[in-house]
Amino acid sequence: MENIKVLKGGEFLITESSAKDVFIPEEFNEEQKMILGMCQDFLKQEVHPYLERIDSMEPGLMRSLVAKSGEMGLLGISVPEEYGGFGQPFVTSMIASDELGAGYSYAVAFSAHTGIGTLPILYYGTEEQKQKYLPKLASGEWVGSYCLTEPNAGSDANSGRTKAVLSEDGKNYILNGQKMWITNGGFADVLTVFAKIDNDKILSAFIVDRNYPGITFNPEEKKLGIKGSSTVQIFFNDCVVPVENLLGKRGEGFRIALNILHIGRIKLGANVLGASRTAISESVKYANERKQFGNFISNFGAIKYKLGEQVIRMFAAETALYRTSKYVDDTISFNIANGMDRVKAYMDALGEYAMEAAILKVLGSEALDYIVDEAVQIHGGMGYSAEMAVERGYRDSRINRIFEGTNEINRLVATDTLLKHAKKCDSVVFGIGKSVFEQIDSNNESSTSYSDYFEKKHFYIRQLKKAVLLILNRAYDAVGKQFNIEQEIMMSISDMSIQAYAAESVVLRVEKLKSIKSEADFSVYADICDVHTYETSNKLFKAGMDAINSFAQNDEYIKLKKGLQQLTSIEPVNIKEARRRIANKLIEDNVYKF
Repeated sequence: MENIKVLKGGEFLITESSAKDVFIPEEFNEEQKMILGMCQDFLKQEVHPYLERIDSMEPGLMRSLVAKSGEMGLLGISVPEEYGGFGQPFVTSMIASDELGAGYSYAVAFSAHTGIGTLPILYYGTEEQKQKYLPKLASGEWVGSYCLTEPNAGSDANSGRTKAVLSEDGKNYILNGQKMWITNGGFADVLTVFAKIDNDKILSAFIVDRNYPGITFNPEEKKLGIKGSSTVQIFFNDCVVPVENLLGKRGEGFRIALNILHIGRIKLGANVLGASRTAISESVKYANERKQFGNFISNFGAIKYKLGEQVIRMFAAETALYRTSKYVDDTISFNIANGMDRVKAYMDALGEYAMEAAILKVLGSEALDYIVDEAVQIHGGMGYSAEMAVERGYRDSRINRIFEGTNEINRLVATDTLLKHAKKCDSVVFGIGKSVFEQIDSNNESSTSYSDYFEKKHFYIRQLKKAVLLILNRAYDAVGKQFNIEQEIMMSISDMSIQAYAAESVVLRVEKLKSIKSEADFSVYADICDVHTYETSNKLFKAGMDAINSFAQNDEYIKLKKGLQQLTSIEPVNIKEARRRIANKLIEDNVYKF
């Protein structure tokens, strides 16, 4: 690790990365490939044959699937060996979340259990709490859930009204309140419940067993998608919880909730990949079978555009996810090597990449939404039929832009976190933005200065990152203390950051693939890189102009527009032919193999 440069959170905007320093899916080790295969086999044997039964909420079926996952060891990937798990690296847990993301409603139950259902106890529990709960959660004997959301406390989680009062004998907390949208709530054995003690302004967290007196569960919610996942309201009416079940310290619940959400966001960024890969494969198989006007529809340019774009968006989301996941692993290792205990090392690493976690959640969920929408379109009328898998995928996708904080909240989190980084290192982040603004009229550097393919791509990436910092600096100067209420500007800057991170990730992965692939095999990845960089430049310009139009006037407006045009300028790419070549590989393979 000492030879690899690991970026800190948000540092990608001010530091140029090298291909040798990023991790890509092509570097999975043998153990990771074995776990990947286990996940694929589990879906093939235990989930996909029973999707209709799962969606009909057949009593006991989802609970049994979670238990079977535990028997195979899939629930204990992130749990240390001393608590009955396998203690695998963060990347490996992302591989499982990725592959099992193709499991429709099952993927939701799995992800909730292994993430927000288990990790609060793993990272904030006492030794006694860990010994009691983790082995049974890892084995699937018990199922976990997470009770944060309330009818009037969704995105503003700390405004929850559930109360905890210490009993007169000091042995129990008495909980009263209501939670809603609780995944796995219909059959969970262990609930992590957030409530305010007495008149505290900040939440605390409690481990609540299902069989404690004073808990009632509403019937299952009827939902647009993920119909087979359990989602219920839970009521606590003088629910008696032993004092030793306080999770973490009093008033630490809000921090626990936020830190676990960082994990949930990255896990969702992985989860959507499996669903995306499935939808793309379903799209190309149908396109290779369906004839119109005497031709397979996969031969038509309009369909090739859709197939090619599906691949590009999937590739970008996947690339950014595994790049970030390895950063998390390396930061954990660094922290431990420098004397930090394992739990703190893990939570510190996830907090470090709060901006990237938000980026991955937005990037992945919106890529999946595009992919499943085009999958239905490629299927035409059949795509609207419940007979086809893409219909289920389309409905199931929609929740991902709401789960783990809405995409609007995550966009605001990304920019707010970037701003905090900027304030910590004012001379660097704001300094670059100020310098770029001052040099707009004298900046004559262009891509024609670079003859090497990747040197040119890195030039484009540098320019795009300068554009983000330029707009951040000028917007903050213009708006000042009102910045955090100018949400439209914040979201435009977030969109620029998301695009820049994805574009750099793609360039670095493709550059690394150059040394792995043959010339013939590599060419299609260069096409992905070309189209994605070209499209990113245009999207980033649009987002930047949206921001400029919202705060700049007169001479500053003219200068900023000119600067943004310079920084997002890119040489023409024949995106039609490049997308067709990408689509042709997909069509030939008849399955996503990128």
